[in-house]
Amino acid sequence: MTRKTRPYLFYDTTQSVCTTCLRTVEAKIIFKDDQVFMDKWCHVHGAERVLISNDVDYYKLCREIYVKPPEMPANFSTKMHYGCPYDCGLCPDHMQHSCLTVLEITDNCNLNCPVCYAESGTHRTTHKSLDTVIAMLDAVVKNEGEPDVVQFSGGEPTLHPDFFTILDEAKKRPIKHVMVNTNGVRIAQDKAFVEQLATYAPGIEIYLQFDSFRPDALKVLRGADLTRIRRDAIDNLNAANISTTLVVTLKKGLNDNEIGDIIKYAVKQPCVRGVTLQPIQDAGRVDNYDARHNRLTVSEIRQKIAEQSGLFSKEDVLPVPCNPDTLAMAYALKLDKETIPLTRYLDTETILAGEKSTIVFERDENLKMHLFKLFSTNHSPESSANCLSELMCCLPKIETPVALTYENVFRILIVQFMDAQSLDIRALKKSCVHMVQEDGRMIPFESFNIFYRDDKAKLLEQIREEIDHSLIGRRRVTIPLVALP
Repeated sequence: MTRKTRPYLFYDTTQSVCTTCLRTVEAKIIFKDDQVFMDKWCHVHGAERVLISNDVDYYKLCREIYVKPPEMPANFSTKMHYGCPYDCGLCPDHMQHSCLTVLEITDNCNLNCPVCYAESGTHRTTHKSLDTVIAMLDAVVKNEGEPDVVQFSGGEPTLHPDFFTILDEAKKRPIKHVMVNTNGVRIAQDKAFVEQLATYAPGIEIYLQFDSFRPDALKVLRGADLTRIRRDAIDNLNAANISTTLVVTLKKGLNDNEIGDIIKYAVKQPCVRGVTLQPIQDAGRVDNYDARHNRLTVSEIRQKIAEQSGLFSKEDVLPVPCNPDTLAMAYALKLDKETIPLTRYLDTETILAGEKSTIVFERDENLKMHLFKLFSTNHSPESSANCLSELMCCLPKIETPVALTYENVFRILIVQFMDAQSLDIRALKKSCVHMVQEDGRMIPFESFNIFYRDDKAKLLEQIREEIDHSLIGRRRVTIPLVALP
């Protein structure tokens, strides 16, 4: 008898949640037609198949090669009681500290974007008090010791009446780098505000919403034609020389064909240090979004960078070891009028040997030292040791006539936040972008927007009650606030 075979390769199992009811379900990872899918089945709502990568080789690279020992936070805030993803805070079962901590200081915004994971807008007018924000900053320091990056967000954080006092409080603490996540409206319209912002440099970066050059696409994502606002904001940031990252919310079929143009534009702006490409997370307010047609995966974006940018190849865009399933990066050096891709010269061993697996590699002082040292230079014989080819044999020498600074670094980051449909709990445990809460909990960005934000917490409590009820008669074990060795 000839046995039938399934029309795919079964690669692994994981856990996910049912997109409809958000209860945990078992899932299979399969390879089919050179793509990677997650198959999951809920006993109430049936089967789902979700595309999670269009590149089997890249997926395997993330799962099998770019893996480092997890880095723990200095403090855990919640116990293991209900199981992932219902114990977030961080619990001892979480496998990664906070590479980047998001602190939302207001619900208020001067835009009403059709796409907004926080569901903020002009109708929400609440600002967190200064005392509350200070307590949240202290919680970040308690959990991280010396936090790598703290990002002030909202709503629109520049609208907070104590905005500069909040920056002052951040500067008092051992926070290595501060970001301001902004739509750029105030930066475009208030030069005095920008001049005061510049007094906080270095160590501050503007995380500037920059989705498209086209009014029609901006209206879909932001509800308004912001082309002039974006141009004026960049002009003011260039004039003040404030480090800036352009943040692109991507929707397949809308603006994913502009990735290359945005990268080319960014390279030419003196203040811009890089571009972050962030596909839509189907959470919060997401108008006119259909995951079957509009979802983008990390591997698809990686391919589009290579096809459109004229600068980076696919091989230049590498998984970030702290959470390789959802993060990828490429680096280049801006030297005079030339931009030189750098990641291609770094082999896997060099990246994985770094002291940290942080989301932004230049925060790793050891790796940063190598990059800057190797590319820095006078042309004397003594400086020859500073050439990249001295670190790795058989590579071309790349020398520059001046010492390098942070302004010479240009980075591309792909940051994919999983939603209920694409959630892989194995990857969630390695999430390194966390939302600090007023009670000191540090909740992974993905699970916060799915389970913990605003009225979503009501369903979470119902799920927790179901778990408790199902365990009646069985011994309940709660793991204390200490990670297992």
